[in-house]
Amino acid sequence: MASGLSKEEDTKQQCYYSVRVSRRERVAAVLPLQEHWLPLSNLDLLLPALHFDIFACYKKPTNASCFSTMVSMLRAALAQTLVSFYPLAGELVSNSQGEPELLCNNHGVNFIEAHADIELKDLCLYNPDQNVEGKLVPTKLEGLLCVQATELKCGGIVVACMFDHRITDAHSANMFLVTWAETAGARPISITPSFRRSLLNPRRPGCYDESFNLLYTPLSLLPLISTPASCSEDEDHPISRIYCITAEDVQEMQATASAGLSSKRSKLEAFSAFLWSIIGKAVSNLAAPASPGEVCRMGIVVDGRARLGCHMANYFGNVLSIPYGSLSLDELETMQLWQVADKVHEFLEEAVTEEHFRGMIDWVEAIRPDKAVAKIYLDERTPSLVVSSGQRFPVDNLDFGWGSPVLASYHFPWGSNTGYVMPMPMPMPCGQGDWVVYVHLPSRLIKALEDEFGHVFQRLTADHLGLISNVDTINHGQCCCCLGTSTVTGPN
Repeated sequence: MASGLSKEEDTKQQCYYSVRVSRRERVAAVLPLQEHWLPLSNLDLLLPALHFDIFACYKKPTNASCFSTMVSMLRAALAQTLVSFYPLAGELVSNSQGEPELLCNNHGVNFIEAHADIELKDLCLYNPDQNVEGKLVPTKLEGLLCVQATELKCGGIVVACMFDHRITDAHSANMFLVTWAETAGARPISITPSFRRSLLNPRRPGCYDESFNLLYTPLSLLPLISTPASCSEDEDHPISRIYCITAEDVQEMQATASAGLSSKRSKLEAFSAFLWSIIGKAVSNLAAPASPGEVCRMGIVVDGRARLGCHMANYFGNVLSIPYGSLSLDELETMQLWQVADKVHEFLEEAVTEEHFRGMIDWVEAIRPDKAVAKIYLDERTPSLVVSSGQRFPVDNLDFGWGSPVLASYHFPWGSNTGYVMPMPMPMPCGQGDWVVYVHLPSRLIKALEDEFGHVFQRLTADHLGLISNVDTINHGQCCCCLGTSTVTGPN
């Protein structure tokens, strides 16, 4: 098997800088809350104990606000926002059935103030594992939400959140972030979250298709599933990268994937088909002689809110399904992009219905109190990846009072060799339809992706974010890393 990126290659993309934590505190909702319990929905119960990060990078404010002022605004607005988003200030505990349940007790959110001795333009954001994780985002999840605000040497600021995925999906996190930003910026609040769990009650009697046994598996059956030992770090460890894909390349993917059709495939379908095709070919080229019929799987995260009715628009919680398709490596070698896009459309079509989500709720009810998890996340014997659309990520609305971010991205190293990809909009005015794409894949596939399609998956640089002026000496396409110590320090 061909090896992935070496430690030496990975180190070249690392910024050497230190982060000093100056303060840690717990922020609770500004209004008192009567302690009560909030059950998780059946769709929440499909999520394992995972967390995901979101971080936003801001240039130095033009209104000359200092870091202490900005942090005070963030803290005060967070305390107000938690009045509406009160579950985030609670705790997740087990009930008598051994299932997780929310204790809404206003325990509070861990809030960290930090200082980094690096300028925004020198951050190598292309490699978030080395340059973001554990530095600009909290080092661990304490409670259901952790927040970190980091001052940069140039006067810019990075605002980062770590969410517990068992109670928060991307849509829910987006609602919280927009409300927090609106509150800090003294703008009208546009969103009122709903925690109406009865909207996702199972039907009586339940009714579901047996196909859910192909998408999800009860945890009690896991000992029957044999998985190979994890690859060593040197051989093929999963890593994260952030790329820029131009609007022109996205449009070209869509046009090619829609060839001969009366209506266009969506951009997400086209992008997923493109990625599925090139990853399948990479697996085929890198592996030893493939076994006959060896397959590569593609899953796409589907948000069920629009399928479950108008009352679900502002629902806070997980409303996700991960349908997937399988194609053999031989098929992916020979199929045209439009043919692969047809396969994507085919397995998606079965999941974008109300009945799919109602059936999934009923299926979970039928196996409770046993827990379940998506099969595509578990089975590491088969090359697999999941695409989650972040095209509705409200990056231009994340103005806390000092302007919109120059970059906002998810960071989700989710602990599986199954790949994870999240395309998001590039902030305006630099974006103009370009995408920021977070990619988490085994290192050998990252190397293959960059070797063959580096002209499409462009390494994210300060150039893309409009941070390079004429007097800067940094070359286009290069990351300028400052020297220093790669440490995080702070109070115990």
